[in-house]
Amino acid sequence: MHTEQTPSPAGPARSAPPALKEGLRGAADRLRALRTLLTERPVSLHAAAVLRIGYGVLYLGYLLREFPHRDEIWGPGSPWTPGLARELFAQSGWFSLLTLSDSHLYFEALYATTIVVCALFVLGWRTRATAVVFAVVVASFHAKSLFMTDGGDNLILLMTLYMTLLAGGRRWSLDARRAARRAAAAAGTAPPGRTERTGARRQLAEAREVLVTVVHNCGMLLVAAQVCVLYGAAGLYKVQGGSWGNGTALHYVLNLDLFRPWPALSQLVDSHQMMVAVTSYLTVLVQIAFPFVLFGRLKYVVLTMLLGLHLGIALLMGLPLFSGAMIVADAVFLPDRFYVAAARWCRRALPRTLARRLPSPAPATLVPPQPGSPT
Repeated sequence: MHTEQTPSPAGPARSAPPALKEGLRGAADRLRALRTLLTERPVSLHAAAVLRIGYGVLYLGYLLREFPHRDEIWGPGSPWTPGLARELFAQSGWFSLLTLSDSHLYFEALYATTIVVCALFVLGWRTRATAVVFAVVVASFHAKSLFMTDGGDNLILLMTLYMTLLAGGRRWSLDARRAARRAAAAAGTAPPGRTERTGARRQLAEAREVLVTVVHNCGMLLVAAQVCVLYGAAGLYKVQGGSWGNGTALHYVLNLDLFRPWPALSQLVDSHQMMVAVTSYLTVLVQIAFPFVLFGRLKYVVLTMLLGLHLGIALLMGLPLFSGAMIVADAVFLPDRFYVAAARWCRRALPRTLARRLPSPAPATLVPPQPGSPT
């Protein structure tokens, strides 16, 4: 007996195409990899330490260099008085600790405190808290003298804000040294206490570590994005100018009296017209190409060229603070293995250098007893 099979009203189930399944699987894998990258391991800890040390040393040297002129630049005796600064802050929303009082004693105390904060930040003492204080004092000095500085501290200000997010004290710091000593002292010992309490503490410590890792990695991403935007915008802006297009931009820069600390050196460089034109074109090319070469070996060539460019700016244009800020920012793109190898090489080379410079002890010679000398 033959019975007909009635089709179901919903119809046959259709499976997703293989290409869609593969795409969804790949997207899920990428999301898992991104989650692992953000939460499991803090990236570029040595680069974060270089940022901390570099910008701390730069601002410390900046304050010490301008120490004889501190009152004219930031103090109550400045042409840009605290009253004028407060009027500007009322319009722009800025804030500065330097405008809280017009007293010379207050200014001197704050200046000395800022120098101490910079030194502690370089050494990495209580880095998390010191980074916040360092950002506050840098913002205060920057806001007080917006029209008195050369612009190199603009990038330093941005980086100090980003460095409050970084775990900059995990390497090459007093904090790292203290943590290593604690870990060595606690090795092989179990802290007394209840199991429930120990488990709760462990969970809190793990949650804190994940939070610190995520914030640090996002901060490093902000630093890298800031440098890429800076170079890309600078390169695209130069392309729009006719002087950069015909290779004469550096010629005009070398003949500006405002940026000629050594006129004879500027004239010597400007006399080589072909070199000036080639350098102008390479400057634009390197700045535009910088964001696109970060994931290949070509970035080392570009970083080397940028190092030479910034050294030339510091020497020929007299902008050491700006050049130093850019060189430290570029250092964030070097991998940790580079800094580990560099530190290892320095530890090996320093004793050899000291051994060469120190006089070698005279060899002990046996002197025969002289006649008539007491035995």
